[in-house]
Amino acid sequence: MAEITHTQTPRGAFDLLIAGNQRFVSGTPEHPNQDATRRTATAPSQKPFAVLFGCSDSRLAAEIIFDRGLGDLFVVRTAGHVTGTEVLGSIEFGVSVLNAPLVVVLGHDSCGAVAAACSALETGQTPGGFVRDIVERVTPSVLAARAAGRESAEEILAEHIEHTVDLLLDRSRVLADAVAAGRTAVVGLSYRLADGSAQLVATRGLDPADTPAA
Repeated sequence: MAEITHTQTPRGAFDLLIAGNQRFVSGTPEHPNQDATRRTATAPSQKPFAVLFGCSDSRLAAEIIFDRGLGDLFVVRTAGHVTGTEVLGSIEFGVSVLNAPLVVVLGHDSCGAVAAACSALETGQTPGGFVRDIVERVTPSVLAARAAGRESAEEILAEHIEHTVDLLLDRSRVLADAVAAGRTAVVGLSYRLADGSAQLVATRGLDPADTPAA
């Protein structure tokens, strides 16, 4: 299969990613860039067209649900897509060194980290160990959603994804400057486990009027 080259614009990268997800949903994946030729071509260097920061959930295998291959996505994953210095450094590397024109925050329904944060607020009981740290980092999103009258699981998830998008831009000057300059866009997608679709819930650097729902 022919190699798909690095897309230079945020819009092109977004469209390429969504097209792959639509193929996955419809059951017509092309499995691009997964052959020996691509493996050889990417061995010397990488030029991913997107940085994907998602939840570590085993059902969110990025290259599968977006029908991509070797060298296409620079993937960073943590439970509940919570953000720390290692995450910020990894994303900055993808943007400033690898020149990826798109950063995606990928959340999903039935997220255990979000559910645990909701439960902790309701019961006053939090998990032990370092899992507690994850729950505490998700909790502000749950509180913000409820303060705005957004009580459903879908609404809370959307709030958490958007909160993560804004947190990345607030904490990373490198990322904020790249978005301001038009070199990179940051979007938030919500993945539906049952049908495999990725729905757009937040965008920074892409014109919402020109961005169709996924």
